Amino acid sequence: MTRVLRFLNGISVKDFKFSLHSYNTLLIQLGKFEMVDVAQNLYKEMISDGIEPNLVTLNSIINILCKQGKVQEAMVILSRIFQSAMKPDVFTYTSLILGHCKNNDLDSAFKVFGRMTKVGCDPNSVTYSALINGLSNEGRVDEALGMLGEMTEKGINPTVYAYTVLLSNLCQVNRVKDVSHLFADMKKRDCWPNEHTYAALISGFYQSGNMEVATGLYHKMLIDGFVPNTVTYNILINELCKGGKFVPALKIFDWMTKRGSLPNIITYNEIINGFCKEGFTDKAMVLFNKMLKVGPAPTLITYNTLVNGYCQQGSMENARRMMDLMKGNGCEPDAWTFTELISGYCKWGKLGLATSVYNEMLDRGLTPNQVAYTALIDGHCKDGKVDFALSLIERMEEKGCYPDMQTCNAMLNGLSKEKRYAEAEELLGKMEEKGLLPNVVTYSTLVDGLCKNGETQFAFKIVDEMIKKGCPANLYTYSSLTYGLCQEGNLNDAEKLFAEMEHKGIFPDQVTYTTLIDGFVMLGTVDQAFLLLKRMMSVDCKPNYRTYRVLMKGLQKEHLLVENCADAVSRPSLTEKDITFDLVSRLLVRMSENGCEPTVETYSTLVRGLCREGRTLEADNLVENMVRKGLSPNEEIYNSLLIAYCRNLKVDPALEILNVMASRGYEPTLVIYRDLIGALCKADKVEKAQGLFENILLGQWSPDVIVWIILIDGLLKEGKSDVCAKFFHILESRNCTLSSQTCLILAGELSKGDKSIETDCVADGLD
Repeated sequence: MTRVLRFLNGISVKDFKFSLHSYNTLLIQLGKFEMVDVAQNLYKEMISDGIEPNLVTLNSIINILCKQGKVQEAMVILSRIFQSAMKPDVFTYTSLILGHCKNNDLDSAFKVFGRMTKVGCDPNSVTYSALINGLSNEGRVDEALGMLGEMTEKGINPTVYAYTVLLSNLCQVNRVKDVSHLFADMKKRDCWPNEHTYAALISGFYQSGNMEVATGLYHKMLIDGFVPNTVTYNILINELCKGGKFVPALKIFDWMTKRGSLPNIITYNEIINGFCKEGFTDKAMVLFNKMLKVGPAPTLITYNTLVNGYCQQGSMENARRMMDLMKGNGCEPDAWTFTELISGYCKWGKLGLATSVYNEMLDRGLTPNQVAYTALIDGHCKDGKVDFALSLIERMEEKGCYPDMQTCNAMLNGLSKEKRYAEAEELLGKMEEKGLLPNVVTYSTLVDGLCKNGETQFAFKIVDEMIKKGCPANLYTYSSLTYGLCQEGNLNDAEKLFAEMEHKGIFPDQVTYTTLIDGFVMLGTVDQAFLLLKRMMSVDCKPNYRTYRVLMKGLQKEHLLVENCADAVSRPSLTEKDITFDLVSRLLVRMSENGCEPTVETYSTLVRGLCREGRTLEADNLVENMVRKGLSPNEEIYNSLLIAYCRNLKVDPALEILNVMASRGYEPTLVIYRDLIGALCKADKVEKAQGLFENILLGQWSPDVIVWIILIDGLLKEGKSDVCAKFFHILESRNCTLSSQTCLILAGELSKGDKSIETDCVADGLD
C-alpha cells in the first residue's frame, strides 16, 4: 500500500487526478490494513480536491475509525452523511456498534442497534457478531447466546466468527455441555468450524483446566484435515507449559518444525522458558543459538528467561555472561534483568556480587524495585548481617520504593534468628501502621524462629493469635512447631499436632515426617520411626537422604545399645565416617521388614547422598546390591557416580559409566563433561579428554555454552591454558560459530591464565 501511494502521488504531480472510485478503492484497502492516519489524510486530500464523497467513502472512513475505537471522530463523519441527504445503511450502523464494543461501551452499542431497527435498517450477521463478541468479552455469555437465538429466529445465519467467539467463552467458563450443543447447532446450520474455531476451543478448554478435551480437539482438528497454524501451535504449547506438561509441549514443537510450520518468537520463548523451568538451560541455549543464526531474533523476554534459568540453577557465571551477551547483541538489559541477577546472587550466597550488580543498576539509571531490595535484605539476613539489612529498608524508602509484606517477612526472619524479638515486634507494628497486615508467612516466620531457639510454648501463643485474626496455620507453621516439640523431647504433643494437621487436611511433607522420625529416634523408639516411614511412603511422600540418615542414626544407636556400649549416649549424631555399607544394608533390611520395600528411587536417593559425601565405595556396593536384586540403576544414579568418580580422579570407572550411559540413551550435562575432561587432564590423559571434547562438538550443544563451561569454567580454572587453547583450535576447525562476547571473555581469561599463550587466534573470532 505504501508503494502504491508513493507511485500515485508521483504521477498526481503531472495533473493526474483521482476519481471518486479511485479514492474509494484506496480507502477500502487502507481500512483492511488499519492504516488510519494515511486514510484520514487521503480523505482530507479528496475533500480539498473538490471530490464529493458518497456513502461508500464515508462508510469506509467510519469503519476505519471505529475499528480503532475512535467513535467520536466517526460521529463527525456520520453527521456529514445526514448533511448530504444520505441515509446510514447497515454497514454504517454496524461500524458504530463495533466501535462502541471496542470501547467496552455496550450500552451505547445497543442504543445504535435499537436506532437502526427503529428506522427500518435490518441488522445482518456482522452486526449480530459484533454484539455477540462485545457481550462475550464482558462475560455476559448467556446474553450473547440470546443474541444468537434472536439472530437465527430472524433467519440470519450466524457466521463462523460468531460461533467461534461464543464457543471460546463457553470453554473458558467450563460449560462443556453448552459447547457441545452449540458445536452441533453450528454443523446443523451447515456452518463448519475453521482452524480459528479449533484454536479458540483448544485455548478455552486448556484455560479452564480441561486438558484432555483440548488435546482431543487438537487430534480431531488434524483428522478433519486442518493444518494448525503457528497461532494454534502457540496456544497448545503455552497452555501445556503453564500446566507443567513440558514433554508433550516439546513434542508439538518438534512436530510443527518437521512439518514446515515456522515457529515465531512466542513459540521459541515458550519452549525456552519450558526448558529453563525443567532445569535444562543448556538445551534452551541450543534453541537460542538457532535463533541467532536463522531467526527469529531473540527479544528481551528471551534473554531474561535464560538469565533466570541460569540463576535458578545456581550457574551465576553463565547468568552474568548472558547479560553481557545481550548487551553485545544490541539488546539493553532492563530492570528485570538486573533484578534476576541480584536475586540469584543473593539466593546462592554471593552478596558481594549482588551488591555490585545493584550498583551497576543504579549507574545505568534504573530504579531497583521491591523484588530487588527484598532479595538483598533476605540475602543479608540469611548471612547474619541483620543491621545492614535494616539499613537497606531505610535506603529503599529513601528511593521511594516502599517495602511490601514479603520484604517485612524477610526482615522478620533475620531478626527472629538473631533472637531480636523486640525489634521484630517493633517492625511488625510499623508495617501494620502502613496498612501491611501480617499474613501466614509472617506468623510462620516468627513461629519458626521461636521454635528453633527453644521458645516453642511462646510460638504456640503466636499461632493462637494468628488463628484469632482469621489466618489459619499452614504446613510450614506446623512443621516448625513439630520441630520445636521434638527438640524439647515432647513427642506425645508432636504426634497430636501431626494428627491435627491431617485432620485439617494439611498433608505433612518430607520435613515434617523427617522431624517426627528424628524425634522417635532421639527417644530410642526406632520401630516407631520405621512405622512412620511406612506411613510416609504410603501417602507418596518421598523420603530424602536426611530421612535415611536419621534412620541410620537410630540403627547405629540401637546397635550400640545391644552391645552395651557407652557411646550410644555420648554419640547422638551420625557423622559421615560412621556411615558404612553394613549400616546402609541394615537400613534396607529393616525397611523391607517394615513393609517399605526399597525401590530404584530409594537406591537413587542413597547413592546420591553417599556420592555427595565422597563415599564412592559404599555407593558402588549399593549399586551392586540393587543389581543383584534385579533393579536397574537410573540416570540419576549414573550421574551421581560419574561426578563422584571425577572428584576422586577415578577416570577409568568414570569412562566405563559414561559408556553404559551412552548405551542406555542417557546424556550427561555439560557440567559433568567438564568435570570428566578436567579429571582426565589431571590424570595426564589429555588425548582421551580431547576425544571426549570432539564428541561433545558432534552433539546438540550451543558453542558459546561449551566455551563457557568446558573451556573457561573447566580448563582455565584448573590452570590448563595450553589444553584450553588446543581445544579452542579444534572448536574453530569445526566451524562452530561463537559470539564476539564469548571470544572476548575467552581471550581475556587465556591471557590472564598464561601470558605465553597466543590469544590472537581467539581474537580472530571477533572479526
